[in-house]
Amino acid sequence: MPRILVVEDEPSIAELIAVNLTHSGFTVERALQADEAMRMIRVNKPDLLILDWMMPGKSGVQFTKELRASAELQHLPILMLTAKGAEADKIQGLDSGADDYVTKPFSPKELISRVKALLRRNSSLGLGDEVLRIGPMQLDPITHRVTVSRQNQSDQFVNLGPTEFRLLQFFMSNPERVHSRSHLLDRVWGDQVYIEERTVDVHIKRLRAALAEAECDPYIETVRGSGYRITKTPS
Repeated sequence: MPRILVVEDEPSIAELIAVNLTHSGFTVERALQADEAMRMIRVNKPDLLILDWMMPGKSGVQFTKELRASAELQHLPILMLTAKGAEADKIQGLDSGADDYVTKPFSPKELISRVKALLRRNSSLGLGDEVLRIGPMQLDPITHRVTVSRQNQSDQFVNLGPTEFRLLQFFMSNPERVHSRSHLLDRVWGDQVYIEERTVDVHIKRLRAALAEAECDPYIETVRGSGYRITKTPS
């Protein structure tokens, strides 16, 4: 039974979320702020984190960045929950490392759908367990590790969040093919998810930034007017 940690300082909202998740078959734990949540995560890592943006002390955005900087916790799926609904705020939440974003007031049914979708996505949507290689990059779905190997150089590991990992896995499974934003949403996020196409651009940006540390970002190409692809021969 998947375990969900809800980090929300408003008791009524936390109770609403907990009741609906419990009725849907999830095990739910609650924390009021980031420091308490981190202590709980260290003791027993949840399968997914629902995190409020505005909390006393450390904000949800700050906490997300902290989790993504941790080698142990960087792959933890995070659903950001907040009253901020402007596009710029959504982008900021996703840029911080969140995998999805729900604005208050929210529909409990939509929230449950997004939680289930995130958990499905964290299982790689059936992309398989084959080790994939493009250029100097090797992606191992079993160990959830991306390694860059070059002659006469030490191997370099690329740290990716769960969504960026699935995105790269899908690209490497389908090299040289151009994928539209809507196609990527269907194949990487799942066709039952309420996510805007603009979200794809945010995660592509994050994927490129991570690959840039190993000088592999040119392998992800933008095809103007069509979408994105991974190439075996970057220009």
